[in-house]
Amino acid sequence: QVQVVESGGGLVQAGGSLRLSCAASGIIYQIGTMGWYRQAPGKQREWVASIPRSDTPRYADSVKGRFTISRDNGKNTVSLQMDSLKPEDTAVYYCKADQMITNRGYWGQGTQVTVSS
Repeated sequence: QVQVVESGGGLVQAGGSLRLSCAASGIIYQIGTMGWYRQAPGKQREWVASIPRSDTPRYADSVKGRFTISRDNGKNTVSLQMDSLKPEDTAVYYCKADQMITNRGYWGQGTQVTVSS
């Protein structure tokens, strides 16, 4: 059974930091790209950052220089260090793990991040 589980969300003041973590399990083939997306109230889900299995990470312009994505291939985990948080970063953050060979993507249930001004 495939499971993608996020943790680490919460409430923080503007300028503060949070670290999100995600663990994927039960995926048959190797995991390729892992990434983070977010969805604010009334808005569509948007891509935040992603990191291929053995390549450089990429970031949305809105978070570049403030967020850092990293992964542990041996543990099938990915983290998102979020610094200098802004109220506009408030959203539900979702982790996605892409299975290699099939390219099927698996989503977590999401974790709420709220940044107060």
